[in-house]
Amino acid sequence: MKVLLIGSGGREHALALGLSQDPAVTQLHIAPGNPGMSHLGTLHASDSSNAAILTLAESLHIDLVVIGPELPLVNGVADELREAGIAVFGPSRAAAQLEGSKEFAKQVMNAAGVPTARSFYCTNQSEVATALDTFGAPYVVKHDGLAAGKGVVVTHDREVALAHAALSHTIVIEEYLDGPEVSLFGISDGERIIPMQPAQDFKRAYDNDAGPNTGGMGAYSPLAWAPVDIEATVLRDVLLPTVREMAARGTPFVGLLYAGLALTSQGIKVIEFNARFGDPETEVLIPRLKTPLGALLYRAATGALVEGERLEWSADSAVTVVLAADGYPAAPVTGGAITLPASGEFTIFHAGTKVENGSLVSAGGRVLTVTGMGPTIEAARTSAYAGISEIELAGSHFRRDIALGK
Repeated sequence: MKVLLIGSGGREHALALGLSQDPAVTQLHIAPGNPGMSHLGTLHASDSSNAAILTLAESLHIDLVVIGPELPLVNGVADELREAGIAVFGPSRAAAQLEGSKEFAKQVMNAAGVPTARSFYCTNQSEVATALDTFGAPYVVKHDGLAAGKGVVVTHDREVALAHAALSHTIVIEEYLDGPEVSLFGISDGERIIPMQPAQDFKRAYDNDAGPNTGGMGAYSPLAWAPVDIEATVLRDVLLPTVREMAARGTPFVGLLYAGLALTSQGIKVIEFNARFGDPETEVLIPRLKTPLGALLYRAATGALVEGERLEWSADSAVTVVLAADGYPAAPVTGGAITLPASGEFTIFHAGTKVENGSLVSAGGRVLTVTGMGPTIEAARTSAYAGISEIELAGSHFRRDIALGK
């Protein structure tokens, strides 16, 4: 099977690793990829336009296209590939609105009976102010469209909430959900959906959950403290109802449905949906997944999942820690020289890197992600932090409390 993976971040690097290890994948092509992925498959310089992706897939006679980032999905690349007869793991433009519009996702959840936070959709500051006063602090303010993981503010400061709302024409104000947050992914073929094991990521920039929200500063899995039936519960109450509602609307969801959850005192509730693998959760889930990834995604893309099937997982734990550039998330500094350790008992996933004049340099806010594995969370943490401490990048920073409790 010839597979084309679209994307260049840490999430795609982890997916490339999983795909390359599947015996069913005879050729792996990656566009555009990054320097860390070059040994896993053939990299292709390509822009992210629908036309460029379709042309590349056709020229390579690709059997399966896996779409990593959210923007091509929201732009409808999956539709054009499917029209050309190419199997795609990734939702259509219409189905990707589960991530592309928070208001649309709320409508789907409400219609499907999926538990979620109460919310108001606002189009001006007067409506925002009323909604903030209705729910009270802490205030949860979300930009309605895509925001690369940085469109959400949770604050006790009403002025900060109003200022964040003013940055977008369409805003969703939600009630605050108490309890720890968990990410749980489901692999769907449009009718059936298979839950993955849960992971927890760390959104705030600094230790002790200080600082602004980011795209994610680290993650770990499994979660020993989570309810033992969390996968079955989320499948029954969240994933299946959502997939069935999307199918009933004539827009079946084929791909990865990411449920961001809060384990509240009133039960599990959905914070948000994404329409693709999450970052950095993918960097801990894929290393633990024993089910061959390529064959799994192909079966999802072709409507061939089996009702009730279960994925196979390693008993080991995984912890990943993000190395961020100086100034991230507000104003990341790029172009810094990177020195990597020669080897170690950890895996380095490239997220924002490039080769310039023969040297590896930073090219984004989240530069690298280091994943450690071990028989316990503590052992996995030790491996991850041993690896990240050996990386040299001037001004870079990382959280030192990843996987320390829930």
